[in-house]
Amino acid sequence: MVTPRSTASAASAEPAPAAETAPATMWEIARRPRWIGALILALAIAASFAALGQWQLSRSLEGGDITEQQSETVEVLDSVATAQAPLSYLTTGQTVTFEAELIAGDYIVLSERNNDVGGRGYWVVGHAVEPSGASVAVALGWAATSDAAASAISQLEASPPASTITGRLLPTESPQQSDFEQGQRTALAVSELVNLWAEVPAGTYGGYVVSFDAPAGLEAIDSPPPSTEVSLNLLNVFYAVEWVVFAGFAVFLWYRLVRDVWEEEREVSTPDPAVD
Repeated sequence: MVTPRSTASAASAEPAPAAETAPATMWEIARRPRWIGALILALAIAASFAALGQWQLSRSLEGGDITEQQSETVEVLDSVATAQAPLSYLTTGQTVTFEAELIAGDYIVLSERNNDVGGRGYWVVGHAVEPSGASVAVALGWAATSDAAASAISQLEASPPASTITGRLLPTESPQQSDFEQGQRTALAVSELVNLWAEVPAGTYGGYVVSFDAPAGLEAIDSPPPSTEVSLNLLNVFYAVEWVVFAGFAVFLWYRLVRDVWEEEREVSTPDPAVD
């Protein structure tokens, strides 16, 4: 028969339960090497998204790159543009001057060209060649009728204008705008003019010049300075906001993963009160 004293002795001989380990805090989990590396990766991704957002925001501001003072300051053509090279958007509308000879027989008439006062009419375009051999398409003047344009060309052939040309530099137009089937040429496309000129140029500028001084029989072509107004592109602003949201989500995703691990470890280390 077992006495109460012997029962107490047996109970005291049983090993005591081990002390429970307190669950780690979120900060302790976040400092583990694995999650430090994940944080660095998340921050790198967020920085990339933020840079894309800044780029989109900078593109949302259109115009204003060229001031009126810049565009109206007369510059030598070859100092702002290069033959056989694309025309920079920063030089669009720049006032330029250059020495060149207009080639007889290479005059082209463009139809459906608007002018500020005269309405729709015709442009007379010449082929100017610099001393270096580079070619420049020059819009010399505007005429109300095709007969007036043809008469002006006859005068130009008989008496070429001065060799110094001053005007506004503009980018080439698309050749697809011309209606070849109707026998009309409406676009001042440099790539198209190269195939029409009698002599193959040694090099050609990627834009054309609208002359400020019209030859006899033609009116000066209206060529206002480029717009200096700044407009806001809301679509680019929306994209910029999207990239910022993505950047924040990258960091939030890291936080959510760390929190999930912390909650899981806490559940494992915390005993269920329903179990005795």
